[in-house]
Amino acid sequence: MFSGFGGVFGGGFGIPAASNKFEEHFRCYPVSMMGDGIRKDDANFGGKIFLPSSALNKLTMLHIRYPMLFELTNEATNTRTHSGVLEFVAEEGRAYIPQWMMETLGLNPGQIVKIANCDLPLGRFVKIEPQSVDFLDISDPKAVLENVLRKFSTLTVNDVIEINYNDQSYGIKVLEVKPDESSHGICVVETDLETDFAPPVGYVEPDYKSTSVSKSATPAPIDPSKVNRGAGAATMAKSINYANLVSNGNKFSGSGQKLSGKAVDPNQGKKVSVDDLDPDAPAVPLDLPPNQLFFGFPVVLPTPSPTDDEQPQATRRFEGSGQSLRQSRKRKGQNDNLPSPKAQKSPPEYIEID
Repeated sequence: MFSGFGGVFGGGFGIPAASNKFEEHFRCYPVSMMGDGIRKDDANFGGKIFLPSSALNKLTMLHIRYPMLFELTNEATNTRTHSGVLEFVAEEGRAYIPQWMMETLGLNPGQIVKIANCDLPLGRFVKIEPQSVDFLDISDPKAVLENVLRKFSTLTVNDVIEINYNDQSYGIKVLEVKPDESSHGICVVETDLETDFAPPVGYVEPDYKSTSVSKSATPAPIDPSKVNRGAGAATMAKSINYANLVSNGNKFSGSGQKLSGKAVDPNQGKKVSVDDLDPDAPAVPLDLPPNQLFFGFPVVLPTPSPTDDEQPQATRRFEGSGQSLRQSRKRKGQNDNLPSPKAQKSPPEYIEID
């Protein structure tokens, strides 16, 4: 009796199951064309789009899990890319997408784009290629890229994303992603992503030519037994006339004074002569090792011993009488002629007025 109902509801002739697939067509416009009342921030330099509120109702009924990822397709050229959603504030029938995404899909404002939900694997690796050598001017590109990727939910091979840093735009092309599936896209939400940088477009590797460094010849060792001694010794001090330089160069033109107050003998100073130098010193070659300079030997002048006449006179010690802070009492019999400070005149008994 009820076999017919079982065939209708339980067999293949019943109502077909609802498809768990979101697929809609919208007219796409760049984010810059949105109304001023909508908060756009830096959405034009990210990887998320704006959809109408009706799309949110359909996605809720289909129980689409978070994060909501979408595949955007230009059916005219069969070009595809992926994105996330930022807000559901667009007008009905419209979708606002970043400018770089429209250029990737080859779309003009007002053209039709197909948007469907999709599932992408969590990314583990991405290789990117800056489109300008100006990207090398960034001091820490890794930190900049980590901050920029927070505005992206997906990355797709052959996408040329656009980022903004210090009021300057940089184009970055996605060369490779892992895992690489048929969709050629990955999800970059809540995942550890390893990043590899390819040389920027237009970058020329500098030509490092190996420069041969000529080593200076090592001077032959000097045999002290063959060095001439005496007045004709070929020492460095004598070859540069070191004694005359010390005695005649930069003399002090002023006069000195002694602490004792006696006059200074101008001929008392001792001059340095060649005889004061060591005649047995071996000859030193002027060829110095590389990266070394010779500034001359240190000058140590003899200090004359002070004579008895030049000894300073002993200073005179302090002589004088001391005083005590406590005043001594007046002794009896001293200063009797002085009036007593306590003696006062008595006031008159009356005053007579004429």
